[in-house]
Amino acid sequence: MKKHLLLYVKGIAMGAADVVPGVSGGTVAFISGIYDELLSSIASVPAALGLLLRGRIGEAWQAANGTFLLVLMAGILTSVVSLARLISYLLEQQPIATWSFFFGLILVSSHLVARDIQRWNWTRVISFILGAAFAYWITVASPAQWGQDPLNLFLAGALAICAMILPGISGSFILLLLGLYPFILGAVKSLDIAVLALFASGCVVGIVSFAGVLRWLLARWRDLGLAFLTGLMLGSLNKLWPWKETLTWSTNSHGLQVPLLQANLLPGRFAEISGQDPQILWAALLALGAVLLVLGLEWLAGRRQLAAGIRNN
Repeated sequence: MKKHLLLYVKGIAMGAADVVPGVSGGTVAFISGIYDELLSSIASVPAALGLLLRGRIGEAWQAANGTFLLVLMAGILTSVVSLARLISYLLEQQPIATWSFFFGLILVSSHLVARDIQRWNWTRVISFILGAAFAYWITVASPAQWGQDPLNLFLAGALAICAMILPGISGSFILLLLGLYPFILGAVKSLDIAVLALFASGCVVGIVSFAGVLRWLLARWRDLGLAFLTGLMLGSLNKLWPWKETLTWSTNSHGLQVPLLQANLLPGRFAEISGQDPQILWAALLALGAVLLVLGLEWLAGRRQLAAGIRNN
């Protein structure tokens, strides 16, 4: 029960991260030590479905690591439904403080991913640079405007979920680039079952297909893959910079103006242009708090593993 409760909390953290454009649930999965098991479990779903169709229900559940996926998904869904309004409020009312916390979170997470690389050489460096360049390009790309028809909602779910399990690339930001983030977030808030069902079906197809590919890549070229993921995370920091100037706006599904294209500013320049307090001290404290939180959680996880090893011996 204690193990499942901890997994449920990790799911809540993943769901909260996935709601925010620029923060990836995959990052939370990686730093909480469940990333490899998550990929393995998702990649096993097609084989488990084959067993299920043959009436071998117990074997199918074990093959897909069903308890792990069920508890984790329960946490993610709990978080998405319950925290969507809160995170939207914080991003609107306290953007500098909120983005600063997430900036510190991703910064320290990239260090933890890079630390798992066994050996650096020129191929790893190139992989790192490609990952950083790709993430930076994603963050500055001009948003498109996909339609809200069933096919586009299905495809958007498939694309977004692939990003959600990649550390450093946010599924929410992919939706933002597609012009569907306000629409999907509105559907979550209002529990629009028809829209959410279409989007979720795309997510299922996308995550099952992509998880197997990603697992295979990490199994064969783990150091290259981790270097690329580290680059993704550092490149995505461009999106999380707390001080921004909005260049263009768009109208969401509720008729409200929301930022579309933004440029990063130094705190002093932000104060000059906006006339607002840059809140440098609060920003620094929250970023540091995020760093200490992640390092503290990792330290506790390490102590638990050490204690478990001593008991087993």
